[in-house]
Amino acid sequence: MKSVVVLISGNGTNLQAILDACDSSIKDGKVTAVFSNKATAYGLERAKKAGAEPVFLDAKAFDTRDAYDRELMRQMDEFNPDLVVLAGFMRILSGEFVRHYKGRMINIHPSLLPKYPGLNTYQRAILAGDEEHGTSVHFVTEQLDGGPVILQAKVPIFDEDTVEVLTERVQAQEHRIYPLVVQWFVEGRLDMKDGKAYLDGKALGIHGHAYE
Repeated sequence: MKSVVVLISGNGTNLQAILDACDSSIKDGKVTAVFSNKATAYGLERAKKAGAEPVFLDAKAFDTRDAYDRELMRQMDEFNPDLVVLAGFMRILSGEFVRHYKGRMINIHPSLLPKYPGLNTYQRAILAGDEEHGTSVHFVTEQLDGGPVILQAKVPIFDEDTVEVLTERVQAQEHRIYPLVVQWFVEGRLDMKDGKAYLDGKALGIHGHAYE
């Protein structure tokens, strides 16, 4: 059974989608622990209800980001994670942390990467007059939102869309594709090497599997 450790900062809806998938489609994986930098994150309650260890680690207790990340690594490694999943973890991770979990840490970002890395992607897409937006699951590298894309999902943008409406539409797709990517990794189908994502031994393009 592969150990999956999830990092969150908030409500944890993507976490819940992964927890639900571990009860159905992800046969050989289990969320063993959920870490949060926010004590009030509802995702910790979701973890508890699912039988995963909920862990709050307060950044205020550490003098530097590096010190926090080293302690986070130490505690996470007690669960021997085969895969680390970032699900709304609102902290920039140190290079040491990223290198420690290289090739076994994934993130989901609300844009069609490489378009719109960083914050406020919904507002940026609407203001730019884009006809579509979406979400990308990618391996984590030291470049912010710059790791190789594994899978994307697109949604349309309509003239009357608000940020809230578009967010809801994108998140519905996130809840579908993030568990699928976790399943691929747990099944041994997914890998990262030479800066590229590979699925079933085939290198994926810049937009991941969705465009192949």
